[in-house]
Amino acid sequence: MPSLAPLGEQNVADMMVIERACHSHPWSEKLMRSCLSGRYFCTGIFNDTKLLGFYVAEQAGPDITLMDICVAPSEQGQGLGKVLMQSLCDAALARNAELLFLEVRESNVAAIALYEGCGFIANGVRKKYYPDGEDATLMMCELSTLENFS
Repeated sequence: MPSLAPLGEQNVADMMVIERACHSHPWSEKLMRSCLSGRYFCTGIFNDTKLLGFYVAEQAGPDITLMDICVAPSEQGQGLGKVLMQSLCDAALARNAELLFLEVRESNVAAIALYEGCGFIANGVRKKYYPDGEDATLMMCELSTLENFS
């Protein structure tokens, strides 16, 4: 049974392996390290000591933005993304947040379906947001609607 735990400096190398495997334009290690404290919080999902996936979020006032979420390609399709999203929603509620935000590639239909299943709605587009020129769909979720999230 996978377990969840906060991530720190000791997890960055494993986070970067997953980050590079999941994204065509991955974050740099320097950027990943900068998101381990302050307004940022990170949670990983583990099988024993093996990191299977993670998310990085940032809180600014009552709003939380999902900055990055990855599940190792070999572990995808097992519901781990949904577990991570549930963890994010739980953390947001514990932090008294009101809204969750994220951007997602227009072509990432699997992620969009995951987010919609978690209560997110599309609320805009960022034209040519990604380095390859693809648009991003902006999505948001009002945490007050998540009481029955499952």
